Amino acid sequence: MGKTAETGVEPAAPGGVRVRRALLTVSDKRGLVDFARGLAELGVEILSTGGTARELAAEGVETRSIEDYTGFPEILDGRVKTLNPRIYAGLLAVRSNAEHVETLDEHGIEPIDLVCVNLYPFEQVAGRRGARAGEVIESIDIGGPTLIRAAAKNHAFAAVVTSPASYDAVIEELRGAGGRLSERTRESLAREAFSYTARYDASISRWFAGREEDFALQVTTPYEKVLDLSYGENPHQRAAYYAQVGARTHLLSMVSKLHGKELSFNNLLDLDSARRLVDEFELPAAAIVKHNNPCGCAVATDLSEAFAKALATDRQSAFGGVVAVNRTVDRALAEQLNAMFVELVFAPGFDEDALEVLQRKPNVRLLRSEERRLPPLTEQDVKRVRGGLLVQDYDWGSEDRLDMRVVTERKPTEEEWGGLQFAMRVCKHVRSNAIVLAKDLATTGVGAGQMSRVDSVRISVDKAAVAGIDLEGSVLASDAFFPFADGPEHAIEAGVRSIIQPGGSQRDPEVIEACDRAGVAMVFTARRHFRH
Repeated sequence: MGKTAETGVEPAAPGGVRVRRALLTVSDKRGLVDFARGLAELGVEILSTGGTARELAAEGVETRSIEDYTGFPEILDGRVKTLNPRIYAGLLAVRSNAEHVETLDEHGIEPIDLVCVNLYPFEQVAGRRGARAGEVIESIDIGGPTLIRAAAKNHAFAAVVTSPASYDAVIEELRGAGGRLSERTRESLAREAFSYTARYDASISRWFAGREEDFALQVTTPYEKVLDLSYGENPHQRAAYYAQVGARTHLLSMVSKLHGKELSFNNLLDLDSARRLVDEFELPAAAIVKHNNPCGCAVATDLSEAFAKALATDRQSAFGGVVAVNRTVDRALAEQLNAMFVELVFAPGFDEDALEVLQRKPNVRLLRSEERRLPPLTEQDVKRVRGGLLVQDYDWGSEDRLDMRVVTERKPTEEEWGGLQFAMRVCKHVRSNAIVLAKDLATTGVGAGQMSRVDSVRISVDKAAVAGIDLEGSVLASDAFFPFADGPEHAIEAGVRSIIQPGGSQRDPEVIEACDRAGVAMVFTARRHFRH
């Protein structure tokens, strides 16, 4: 069967179709004119809609209107433009099927060989602060995803282009192959297209889910790759970092890498913990994180002092750690950092002379963050388990002193109150069971990740002893209640004079009595801070 005179359709085997007719309808106009000109130079007839047609006409690119192709006008303020059976028959016909070809000929339907579509900017509109629900709804594209899916499904006979980044490569291949795109290219474009519409639908689904007060029945969250990582938790594991599409901020948003080796999986895991910890404080703060636990944290009147106090907690564990600070790194701090081995330094800025010092070491990663936006309070914490996800609210914020309850005869002094609140803010970021000892707004010992709480107490006390820190007058924070009095007793023997914990154990009276015997103050917060 030969080419029909009426429609110009040729029976063809998959992979043998020449691009003669293309439908262009895009929201993102980047590169559109050059792409359309390239198609026109190859003799491709261009069909187009509304704003896309006007953009091309203004640049002298001739197009044929969708109304002329379908015989039906755009209606409902543009809500219905391409939703027409002639378009979808022209896209979906299997051209190796004689009956399909005859159907096109019978109805005078001209085949469409290429579709170039990108969608209404739903993510941008939905992510705009103060966007009204009506605006968001109107930014949901209907015809675009349908066109993309139809062309992608029939990629054996049609091509679908969804990204301006693909325009140059598509034109180049068409020019070099007599107006044809290889089967491999069309399949690659189809794969990209289905990912694109899946991401789009997921963003819409997530927006609706976010309007619910409870956890959604289904969670569909799109992610896009930000960068490949040097390796995973271990060198034999591949790794990459993906950011949630449409998130207001993410771990590396507005972050520039100024120096050093490629980032690894463990670097980013520790960086996330370090960033969250220093974000707890308004005063100059420094945190050193190793294996996803802080091995030192402090606040002070200047950053160099804060870092020195944080480092003094556990110099041995700080070796090869990740350092995060909440002020610009100056030369004085850079000299301190340069005197030790650190994997990564994260800061809102680096003075030029500080960079000069730190860049003497070729491998240390220096990250500068210009991100000033805060994550939304509705952001959820997600942990992967086998075949599923555990989703919870983030453990945001800290307890107000007015909501705490002193349960011992002795009340904390004002200085101890400050130390207790500092210690609990750090404790939130330590793996459970978590114990934090602190003095003068600096950690003095950290016990993390033990199955027994008293073991965490012993480790924190031992860390202080190794560091040569006098614990007399220090404070202790526990992320959960003490099931027995042995933990507080061990800390009291070491010099702890004030304790903060959630309370809620059946043996609270025994724990309180042990503190009262020693003249130690204890505060209950009634809020646990497990971090597993």
